[in-house]
Amino acid sequence: MTDVGAQSHESIDLGLARVRDGKHRYRLGVMGGTFDPIHHGHLVAASEVAARFDLQEVVFVPTGTPWQKAGRKVSNREDRYLMTVIATASNPRFSVSRVDIDRDGNTYTVDTLKELTAERGEDVDLTFITGADALGSILTWRGADELFDLASFVGVSRPGVDLKARDISHLPAEKVTRLEVPALAISSTECRNRVRQGLPLWYLVPDGVVQYVAKRGLYTPANEGETLKADSVDW
Repeated sequence: MTDVGAQSHESIDLGLARVRDGKHRYRLGVMGGTFDPIHHGHLVAASEVAARFDLQEVVFVPTGTPWQKAGRKVSNREDRYLMTVIATASNPRFSVSRVDIDRDGNTYTVDTLKELTAERGEDVDLTFITGADALGSILTWRGADELFDLASFVGVSRPGVDLKARDISHLPAEKVTRLEVPALAISSTECRNRVRQGLPLWYLVPDGVVQYVAKRGLYTPANEGETLKADSVDW
């Protein structure tokens, strides 16, 4: 496991078309999440990882049916997808994929990584971005024996999480990195609760997402989303 501090990289000119030149492998970040709603904490984490690891692109992958959210209500997958599109539209290095929301059944990281590899080609190096606290349980995820062959993993710090090095010392050091990012004490749960309490979302989520939530009436008693069924398998 590696800890990453501040470091600089050359700016990457993505251009209008991301063309592989045959000499260098394409470095693609993958940020999966429910994004219910997506907020500035997600965007800062993705931007920071992209800069520190010289990623040419970060693809946001809204989950279809997230097994780990079983038992609570989750907004319609199309609403979550569209909020993610709105939130990432201004950054040319960000994109959004439908691979998870178009797949039937529960969402598992191993399936996401396989589909992205098949879609983008074998000359792509995947870096999966997750919360640092999730790294300790990675060996319990479905297809854990395949995960480190498919991607490297970066665990970004979350406010209030004290992750000890020993918690992930059992993971391959060359495939797992822990990264501290600017601390933004924002969570999707907090955003949903603020809407229910009649409090503003401004400056916690991108402006377009604020307007989308209001227009669709998300996180109100009339539009609480669907209750997910429990499932015993992993992230």
